[in-house]
Amino acid sequence: MTPPDFHMPLRGASAIWRHEPAPDTVQRHSPYRNLPLQTLNILSLQRITPADHARIEAVDPAVRLTDAGGWFDGEYRETWPAFSATRYLAPDAMGRGSRSDRDKLLAEADIVLGGFPFPLDLRARAPRLRWFHQRPAGASNLLRGDLWGSDVVVTTSRGSANGLAIAEFAVAGILHFAKGLHCAVADQRAGAFTPRTYRPWLLEGKTACVVGAGGIGLEVGRLCAALGLRVIGTRRHAPSERPLPPGFAEIGGAGDLDRFLPESDVVAICCQWTPETNRLFNHARFAAMKPGGVLVNVARGEIVDEDALADALARDHLRGVALDVYVGEFERPPDPRLWADPKVLITPHVSAASDQDRHGGIDVFCDNLRAYLDKQPLRNVVDWARGY
Repeated sequence: MTPPDFHMPLRGASAIWRHEPAPDTVQRHSPYRNLPLQTLNILSLQRITPADHARIEAVDPAVRLTDAGGWFDGEYRETWPAFSATRYLAPDAMGRGSRSDRDKLLAEADIVLGGFPFPLDLRARAPRLRWFHQRPAGASNLLRGDLWGSDVVVTTSRGSANGLAIAEFAVAGILHFAKGLHCAVADQRAGAFTPRTYRPWLLEGKTACVVGAGGIGLEVGRLCAALGLRVIGTRRHAPSERPLPPGFAEIGGAGDLDRFLPESDVVAICCQWTPETNRLFNHARFAAMKPGGVLVNVARGEIVDEDALADALARDHLRGVALDVYVGEFERPPDPRLWADPKVLITPHVSAASDQDRHGGIDVFCDNLRAYLDKQPLRNVVDWARGY
């Protein structure tokens, strides 16, 4: 399977989701083929702490974990865009071992614990690989390379990422524009105050729409409600359970988004990037948004049509936009039209960072590892057709 050409920007869902497995792909591909094994070889492509190393090996005596964090950095420099290498690798990181050393590590791996970046030819070099666990919560950064759509079972840390940190970032973006702090930045650069431009909001009583009321979205909604906002949200399918999650007045399905947008002062995008959500926010959706609203995106840049966003900003339809992600963030800087706009705040995908690591990816992996050894279903298995 040939990996996508990552040097060229991918445009449109048909160009991105190239592998279209049969609907029963997840059912047909089992991680338990060729079991049992006397030794289970796990290869970590990311650096892990000694404590996490011990936790993983403590799951079962059959587990043998090899920490190869940093070994592949030189390969990443050669195979990923220079922008990605500069952004995600230490300046002096050139990897370890020879190519044959790294090939041997992959060839012996039954399970790989990975993240971003990763070897684009991982599947081809790991013939024994049955399961890949993605420490990040999303699956879309696996679209590059030969793992996507393959026979390998892939799981993610969905629902166990640093959700609270991301939610706090989303609220910070809302407050930045609600209180006119973007005007303070412009005043500081100009060296003169323009008090009439601030027009601060009182958030209490306003409405926030959370697009993707999953793990992160639920945290965003809870914090927004604590500030006095009325919170509504959408999910891929409208939930049938009651009561509603804390802070939410209503949660609808994907089809309710157009009903919610005209009444929402704030829109927070927290959903997965899939064929269904690719360019979800297009010209029509921005036109449907309440005039003078605030948009926050802590999901993936491709969910927003940036031409439509630039047009909405040019028409002064939006009060402000806070983006922790943007289209092509792994290859290039943001669109100059957006980055130069004082009503747009762009950060380099740092919303999950904080002074406390509350990421539960290793917890998910250890739980799944126990299930794997017991031949039980795994949690958070990626459905290639669905996109997460």
